[in-house]
Amino acid sequence: MPLIEPSAGLPVEESSTDQLPGLPFPPLTHSHILHCSYDYWHPLYRTVSPKARTIPLTEPFLKYLRADGIVLPPGETNSTSAEDDNLGGFSDEDEDEEPDPSFEWPDVHSRVKSTIAELGGKVTPKLNWSAPKDATWISATNDLQCTSANDVYLLLKSSNFITHDLEHPFDGCVSDEGSANSPPAIPYHLVLRKYFNLNPSLEFRCFVRNRVLLCISQRDQNHFDFLFPMRDVLRSRIQSFFDDKLKDTFPDASFVFDVYIPPPHERVWLIDINPWADRTDPILFSWLEILQMPDPVGIVEEDEDGAEDQFVRLSLNPDGTASVVAHGSEQLDTESEPDSEDEGEDPAPLLAEFRLIKKDDPEAYAFNSPQYSAHKLPREVVDASLAGTGGMQEFMGKWQDILAKRIQEDQDASSDDD
Repeated sequence: MPLIEPSAGLPVEESSTDQLPGLPFPPLTHSHILHCSYDYWHPLYRTVSPKARTIPLTEPFLKYLRADGIVLPPGETNSTSAEDDNLGGFSDEDEDEEPDPSFEWPDVHSRVKSTIAELGGKVTPKLNWSAPKDATWISATNDLQCTSANDVYLLLKSSNFITHDLEHPFDGCVSDEGSANSPPAIPYHLVLRKYFNLNPSLEFRCFVRNRVLLCISQRDQNHFDFLFPMRDVLRSRIQSFFDDKLKDTFPDASFVFDVYIPPPHERVWLIDINPWADRTDPILFSWLEILQMPDPVGIVEEDEDGAEDQFVRLSLNPDGTASVVAHGSEQLDTESEPDSEDEGEDPAPLLAEFRLIKKDDPEAYAFNSPQYSAHKLPREVVDASLAGTGGMQEFMGKWQDILAKRIQEDQDASSDDD
């Protein structure tokens, strides 16, 4: 029986472990989760984020997302699901009898269609925090590309990441000081971002503690040779972006953000902001490691012997090359001498640690099986779900016949052995 990938259990940006006891995380508050919601931060950073639109969601539409089964509005081209393949062998009679679910949320349906057209006919969807990346198995293009409203609904309905946004956004949270004990109401939004071919090798996750950029991780867990000569330049771009755009404007002092730096690698795009919590995947780091990192400080201190501790800084030259300077030593990897610092200016900070997967790293060879392969389901289950109630009943009948036949075969084999 062929297998295909359904949704996994947690949002794509989140690790699959529960919070480990003893990790020195600050309390995770309701407000921090809400600040990481796309509809909150996107208006603040619209000019440095890919083009997108947010659509407020009504209670009937949220009820539709939470409901079991997949019923799509009729009359929509659905390029995401390979209907000819998925629905083959099932009758259309039951599907024709299904009511149009969009009658309950006509405003949302109309805005989804008009927004797709406004953004050039191709979009990628997400909810407040998560994109349905776990549901790309159902897409003919094997990605989040949607060209119709039904493409969007099918991805959302097939994703457990979306279910997590709807049912468990405040897991592990505490109330903010002075606020009510009950979780606040969530203004849910559907985000439709203009589709573009994103090169995953140029996405990076950045960790900020107490408004200091601590470390940076490559997001795609494969080895890319071309990234290593660019590491200093990329790090400088990210540091400057953080200092200029995020450091003093995001309301929380500690958070995690994702960036994309496409060729010619001169502009940084903000892709997402994630909670400072163990639910956010640290990728090439461990959270214990991150939490124990010393704060990078731009101060030269003296040790017990009176000798100055050495610090390093990264200087981006006009020609795009980077210079690493060590205090009290010769300049390293220089292209030109850095400008002298004026008295009274803050010294440059220590470099944030920037991790890339090396060619001989085990992580570079640990992805032979498809993502979410541990959660595969028989294709027939998905086919039956898409075919409506009648299709699922037909499938269950066939499945019971298969089980009964196998039980009988096992009994016959056992009798023959006796």
